Amino acid sequence: MFSKRLMSCLRPCASLPSGRLLCTAATKEGSAPDMAEGNPLLHVSNVRNRLREIVGASTNWRYANKQNQSLKELWWVSALTARALRLASDARPRSPVPCGGSDHRRAMSERASLSSELARSQSDLPARRMKDSLLEVHLPLGSQPQLREKYLTFHNSVRFGRILEDLDSLAVLISYSHTCNPALKRSPLSIVTALVDKIGETRAQCQMSPGVALRDGPTPMSADMRQQVIYPDCDIKFTGHVTWVGKTSIEAKMHMTQYRNGAYSPVLDATFVMVARDPENKRAAFVNPLKPDGPEEEELFRQGEANKSRRVELSTSSLLKVAPTAEERNVVHALFLNTLDAKTVSFRGRVLPPDSVWMEDAKVKGLEICHPQERNIFNRIFGGFLMRKAYELAWANASAFGGCRPALVAVDDILFQKPVEIGSLLLLSSQVCYTQDNYIQVRVHSEVFEPLSRQHNTTNVFHFTFVSDRRVVDVVPRTYGEAMLYLDGKRHFNHTVAL
Repeated sequence: MFSKRLMSCLRPCASLPSGRLLCTAATKEGSAPDMAEGNPLLHVSNVRNRLREIVGASTNWRYANKQNQSLKELWWVSALTARALRLASDARPRSPVPCGGSDHRRAMSERASLSSELARSQSDLPARRMKDSLLEVHLPLGSQPQLREKYLTFHNSVRFGRILEDLDSLAVLISYSHTCNPALKRSPLSIVTALVDKIGETRAQCQMSPGVALRDGPTPMSADMRQQVIYPDCDIKFTGHVTWVGKTSIEAKMHMTQYRNGAYSPVLDATFVMVARDPENKRAAFVNPLKPDGPEEEELFRQGEANKSRRVELSTSSLLKVAPTAEERNVVHALFLNTLDAKTVSFRGRVLPPDSVWMEDAKVKGLEICHPQERNIFNRIFGGFLMRKAYELAWANASAFGGCRPALVAVDDILFQKPVEIGSLLLLSSQVCYTQDNYIQVRVHSEVFEPLSRQHNTTNVFHFTFVSDRRVVDVVPRTYGEAMLYLDGKRHFNHTVAL
């Protein structure tokens, strides 16, 4: 995924705090030598701390006075009873978020003053190279056993949702490394996740020794995550850098490997698209241009351009905007004919084919109250937390649908449409929208519900592909809307899995 020239330039990232890399003896099977105490590479637990330093975010969340606390309590009571709902709607503004603490308001006021540091055009910013944003981060599950409980599932495997959280934080830090201005104490940019393009499929990667040198040359990668096991007692390494930039957007690619039997083995690749905004997160802001160095980096940049073009094409051909293709219309009609009741000879008579489930019966829903503990550096809900909750709900749905313990194949096209405020009621709805053989395609839709106004606002859409150890039943749409979900799931499946 990264060029040889780029990997030879990997440095300890001296400008970033390394934290305390407390290790046990490195002779253990899953303990990597480069996770030893004193290693200057960044510990994963320090990523979010470093991000707070870069933007000057408040580390405290508290209410300014008792009046604000009373307003918070009134808001929750109003959401519970209809009578209180009517009273509260007349008494205070319709906002799902109570007044923030004084620390937060002061930090945001200080950030607003950084607007004068923003570039008026991209040409005013110096070009950066890919090695300028290259970072390596460690998750020492083998060297630091005390970290494992946070990452363990009840099956004694690694919680992939936690990995999504780490990838999201790292993608933001990589983007800030690309736009870093040493002359400024605080970054004027607010960089947030706009899209997770894909997680899962891995490509040829140069295996490296810690710090600077290449070790053995290219290492072949697997087709998808089915062939990779994430061990709960082995050290993990994340590497990543910027591979493409637009005027206000950044593509960051990351690679995850795990140390086992004396060497690092590839696990997954991830591509995130970030957007830069002004200090108050109200409008777009320019980012430094990227200057590829050599043919390998030029190829990475061309891949970024191709990814952008593909995303634009997918957006314009969305089933929410245009009609299905002729082939897709035939698929929908074949599904309809297969569910007609031959005895009634009526368009309304529908029967479920053998070994099938109606799509409306393949849903699992959840609710999250968004507490301050899950906030990001801008005091909104952390995008990695949203991804973790969506993934876990999708996994539960796939498990219930297939009657098995499904394995993740890939994550595809996670859209971040709106931020989620602290105090929001987050509704998550997972839907098995397409199946084929032993594959299960799950779509998760998240929205914020505001009890006072009774409004629902979509915040995210997630797509996950799972595989079962047995053939699963077919999911069958009954309505036109469900048929569009079926086709959308089929599109994502075809894009993710090459059968």
